[in-house]
Amino acid sequence: MITTTKRASLSFFILPLLLLVITIARPLYAQEYIQEYRDTVNKFKPLNEKYNTDTVISNTQVTPYSNNSVKQSYVNKSYQIPNYQDTINHNPRKHFARAATEWFMFQALPASFNYFIRKDPYSHITLNNWFKHLKPSAWAWDDNAFATNQIAHPYHGQLYFNAFRSNNYSFLQSSLATLGGSFIWETAGETQAPSINDLVNTTYGGIILGEITHRISQNVLSRPTSSLAERQGKEVLAFFINPVNGLNRLLDGRWGRVVKGAVIDSSKVKAEVDFGFRRFDTKDLDIITKGKTDYFVRLSLIYTNDNIENKKPFDDFYVNLEVGGDDSSFVNTVNVYASLYGKRIIKNLPGRHLGVLSANYDFYHNEAFFYGAQSMNYNVISNFSLGGKNRLTTTIGGGPVILAAVPDPYLLFGESRNYNYGPGVDVRGSGEISVLNRFKFGAQYHGGYFVTLSGNESHYFLHTASISGSLRLLKNFSLNMNSGYFRLEGNFKDYPDINKSYPFARFSLGYNVLF
Repeated sequence: MITTTKRASLSFFILPLLLLVITIARPLYAQEYIQEYRDTVNKFKPLNEKYNTDTVISNTQVTPYSNNSVKQSYVNKSYQIPNYQDTINHNPRKHFARAATEWFMFQALPASFNYFIRKDPYSHITLNNWFKHLKPSAWAWDDNAFATNQIAHPYHGQLYFNAFRSNNYSFLQSSLATLGGSFIWETAGETQAPSINDLVNTTYGGIILGEITHRISQNVLSRPTSSLAERQGKEVLAFFINPVNGLNRLLDGRWGRVVKGAVIDSSKVKAEVDFGFRRFDTKDLDIITKGKTDYFVRLSLIYTNDNIENKKPFDDFYVNLEVGGDDSSFVNTVNVYASLYGKRIIKNLPGRHLGVLSANYDFYHNEAFFYGAQSMNYNVISNFSLGGKNRLTTTIGGGPVILAAVPDPYLLFGESRNYNYGPGVDVRGSGEISVLNRFKFGAQYHGGYFVTLSGNESHYFLHTASISGSLRLLKNFSLNMNSGYFRLEGNFKDYPDINKSYPFARFSLGYNVLF
């Protein structure tokens, strides 16, 4: 397990990633076959140079045409985009030596810092320690702080992941590298017992965060630029999102270069920034007359290839981040949903229905309680047209919780752990109605059940529910209202039960942008 100080310092890099993507990024108006972009795309002049008709724009690779008529119709499009971006090359060569070196350095640098600078006695690992740690009986649960285990560990895992992903290895290969990196650190990084929860948090969370940063940085790099300054700005932004990929672009000499024949990322990226105020009360549960008021900022990022019916890992993902003036924690909520596999189902019924296996990460930290979990769900996502510009979207899902961290007021494990660990199951459901592309009404629910494996004998129920409404005022601005509650019920064998509730109401002004 990595020391608390170093893990906590890594966690501060997460917020700037999403903030930079939303506040600095230049909108992308350059996706040739998305209907809503055509008016903008038509403004581009045809290319003067000959276009390579053996390739087509795709999300991650250049794909040969198999139909000459399709090929010809594509070439004749008058709104072809300037195709000069250095993004993802055709049949890129894997750099194993460099990937392995970077992967090793993400082990060696923190270990060396702990050994030579911090003089940490736990860093004096020997071969005897390593051999002992390889035994299954040696594994235990650590005592790190909540934020260290739930945020900093996944960030370190994404470094292992991107060491291989940014050197042109596949999602699966990079995922195995993340598991290997976490296992090596746990068994050979410190003299403390290898940690079960660290292996889960670093691997699962690292894979999720790693592929998200990989996809977003590639999307940024694929955007058209018209000047050297824009290209440099694009490179800097992508570097902050995914530093490992930025390093490798420097090593390859690709930084800021204009390369003909590369591909445009066909994914859509939508973002929303909400700024406003919220009322909450955790004592009397009366948010109207006795509640507190503070500010909050919510950042939502949606990455989608929604025209694809057979989903590959991370063809779609959603990130929700909320920060605010709550006196318990600056970061109040993090929710991540990412598709792992999916395909269209029940085609004989009205509407369009997708069955999607997803990886989920949830983090809540408010005045009432904190909670963190990684889960895997199967979801049925349905879209219905209600005529004209009206539509209904519903989601029903559920599945196993791989590991949840839930507060225990009666526990003090080691120096800083005041929460229990255990697996469980969760269920999710949501519905949203959009009217005339101007009004939106929605309802969401997330429930969970968890059993403690490490900590005081107990089990928990989690309920989060909310309703929301949104009115689009102008093209990109909206007025939003949201109300709901979080509730955590803990049932203990040897101690009194706990019931923590966090009712809230939010009012905000939102800015929406389609990149």
